[in-house]
Amino acid sequence: MRFILPLLFFVLSTFGFEVEIANSVIQNGKVALLELTKEKNISYEEALFNGKKYKVLAHPKNNEKFYLLIPIDYEEKIAKKNIEIFYKENNKQKSKIVALDIKDAKYEKETLQVDGSKVTLSEKDKARSSKEYAEAMKIYNTSTPKSLISSKFIVPLDSKITSDFGRARVYNNALKGYHGGTDFRAVIGTPIVAANDGVVVLAKDRFYSGMSVLIDHGHGIYSCYFHMSKFDVNEGEKVKKGDVLGLSGNSGRVSGPHLHFGIRVGSKQVDPLHFIALINKNLLL
Repeated sequence: MRFILPLLFFVLSTFGFEVEIANSVIQNGKVALLELTKEKNISYEEALFNGKKYKVLAHPKNNEKFYLLIPIDYEEKIAKKNIEIFYKENNKQKSKIVALDIKDAKYEKETLQVDGSKVTLSEKDKARSSKEYAEAMKIYNTSTPKSLISSKFIVPLDSKITSDFGRARVYNNALKGYHGGTDFRAVIGTPIVAANDGVVVLAKDRFYSGMSVLIDHGHGIYSCYFHMSKFDVNEGEKVKKGDVLGLSGNSGRVSGPHLHFGIRVGSKQVDPLHFIALINKNLLL
């Protein structure tokens, strides 16, 4: 399985605390991980990046630290960007700037042939897909305050990767965006398992992604399982890492049977294998 690391921490000394950055040079579509030292007179509040707020969270394996996950959008411009961390020191409001150097991941392009009705949409299908998109984004923009994760992530299927995250997608000779997850080869009927503990927040047949399962892992982290043929879970159900969610299939917009596996952090689509490698190495036991 292709887990893309190693990562080295860069330590930035500040007047009140240290910030350790797992990947200060980061590519679009990836996640930046920051760890903040626990200090007696400092209380961390939140961070601001590109106008969006991110919570400073309790570290799951080191009670002397806190952490931040900052998702870098696929469409993010290549530049040096600042994260502003807000905190109180001796009850005085303060903030610190941490710089990220965002580089171009140089994702490849791929061409796919699919059913024409999934590329040129009828008005009915446009309305349906728009409604489903809004429904999903409402979920992704919700952050459960408590982490539901107790151990390292796993991949939902141990098979050949047929399409990596980030590839520009050309459907029937028309560019239609990018690949927001990782595709695993899977004949119809292959069991798909949960990547970690969480709660099923959606189990539904959708226009593009077909039969889809979304799992909330807390702290704004969601895993996504698309193009399935059968569900073995229901919305609202608690699942454990490794539980069978259902069976792989070829529903939705596909060129053949497979599993599309995705991760969302702070509502952004990020490279799921990079995310798993990053937090398994640095955050989870």
